[in-house]
Amino acid sequence: MSRMLKPRWRRGGGEPEDALAEAQARLESMASEHQEQLLRMQAEMENSRRRASKDIENAHKFGLEKFAKELLPIKDSLELGLAAAEGDDEKVAKLREGMALTLKMLSSCLEKFGIVEVEPTGQPFNPEQHQAMTTQESAEHAPNTVLHVMQKGYLLNERVMRPAMVVVSKAPAPAPEDTPSIDEQA
Repeated sequence: MSRMLKPRWRRGGGEPEDALAEAQARLESMASEHQEQLLRMQAEMENSRRRASKDIENAHKFGLEKFAKELLPIKDSLELGLAAAEGDDEKVAKLREGMALTLKMLSSCLEKFGIVEVEPTGQPFNPEQHQAMTTQESAEHAPNTVLHVMQKGYLLNERVMRPAMVVVSKAPAPAPEDTPSIDEQA
């Protein structure tokens, strides 16, 4: 037994049991406080471990984002160049073929690392994935439908990396009704 728990005999009729009970109560209180502190520290450590694990996972998933954003204008340029390469000349055909292969390689490389192209044509406008550049009246499409893509959008592991720039449909304006002319001399 420690020194605190040993009863001290006092002269004059002091109760050693009261001192022992007080010491025991004080020690139990301290033990309870320490137990609570220990539980809080363990919970805090577990939360820190989870946060660190999630941060590492996100770093792996989205670490390519800056690099991939730099590649997207190159892909856009290749697509525009391929679309502009017209003509039946043999040199133009070889150039077109080479650009198409390069574009295919770049596209497969981006897909390999979780970068997916957003193709919203004909789908409802989604402000989380699309950026409306203009609206256009259309009787053939429901309002808020993507009619045309001006610039492709991309997702990286299902998170928007670049929104698609789109043209969105709107309901056609009602035709002006034929109103009878009012005779001004009446």
